[in-house]
Amino acid sequence: MAIDNTPPDLHFGSDIGQALKAIREQRKLTLEEVADLTRVRRAYLADIEIMRLDRLPSRPFTIGYIRAYAEAMGLDGDAAVERFKAEEPNLDEPLRAPVGVVQSGDPRVAAIVVGIVIILAAIVLWNVAQRAMLANAPPPPTASPRSTANALAAQKAGPVELGAPLPAPVESTVPPPYETPGMPTLNPDGTWTKPTSVAKPGLPTDTVTVDPKTLSPVFVAQGKIYGAVAPQPSTVTLQALKSASLIVRGQDGQIYFARQFGPGEAYRVPELAGLTATVSAPASFQVFVGGQSKGVLPAAQVSLGKLAEPQG
Repeated sequence: MAIDNTPPDLHFGSDIGQALKAIREQRKLTLEEVADLTRVRRAYLADIEIMRLDRLPSRPFTIGYIRAYAEAMGLDGDAAVERFKAEEPNLDEPLRAPVGVVQSGDPRVAAIVVGIVIILAAIVLWNVAQRAMLANAPPPPTASPRSTANALAAQKAGPVELGAPLPAPVESTVPPPYETPGMPTLNPDGTWTKPTSVAKPGLPTDTVTVDPKTLSPVFVAQGKIYGAVAPQPSTVTLQALKSASLIVRGQDGQIYFARQFGPGEAYRVPELAGLTATVSAPASFQVFVGGQSKGVLPAAQVSLGKLAEPQG
């Protein structure tokens, strides 16, 4: 059996690591001696010989170590790197274009570019043709001086007569403003008219009476509640028995609250000093103090703070 005495080279073994190891052993060098020559750690050189790439730093460092190892052995470092890249390709690297193959782009892009160029050229030519036509066009006809003088003399001098104004369209008409009963109204001279209470026709305001038996002994919400919102404190509650207006004023006379109430709607009086209430009909509002019925309002204008006071 013949023995192959050919010295190992970069193509020896199954990978570049075995080739470098065989060359090192053939030259009777230790890993420590190769580490001194390459300035690469002994552990990294050992990992290269057994191709344990997961123990090595990033790929660029590994390539540099292999090149230094091969050059320390007096071999071609680039050839060693090429074999390593062929055996351990980097899948993240972009593929290189084949050598000798002409790269052709999308023909549609070229067609679009040609079309844009043609359109621009047509626009330029059209503008040039228009300018040439206007430059060569005859001047517009003009009236003779005699005709112009006759037309000016025929014009009548004096004021312009206008016809009667047309009526406003239906959409522009404004309906008369709605006046809420009990609300102050603005007069044309800028003064305000004091609100007057609205009583049932044929019956004075102070004679309107309500049968106490028909009133609820406790407050029961039957509609929307205005005024103080829980948890704001409120002792007095006014509930409308029928449609009526309510105006609440502060100490300075400014309107604090105003609304036309429907049956069942209520107003929780805030615990503020000096509030007064003016209603269109006293018998239209039931008074509740602490949720208990106290009858109807005694008058068209009352102090809301006194309603909570015990009756003597």
